Amino acid sequence: MEDEEEDPVDHKLEVETACAPKCEAFVRAYEACATRIESDETGEAHCTGQYFDMYKCVDECAKKEIMERTV
Repeated sequence: MEDEEEDPVDHKLEVETACAPKCEAFVRAYEACATRIESDETGEAHCTGQYFDMYKCVDECAKKEIMERTV
């Protein structure tokens, strides 16, 4: 019987979730913005800046561990 290879596991979501507490201020800013613009009927309001700030924080936090798990 041949050794069965295991399917690769993507740890990205797990690592990013673990980084969320370190980026709490950015997450709160994004969530506050999202709540604020819910009532915008023009469709012009957005939270792009807050989203990118939050994502950059999580990405910076997670990149080293993701790369270590990839090897």
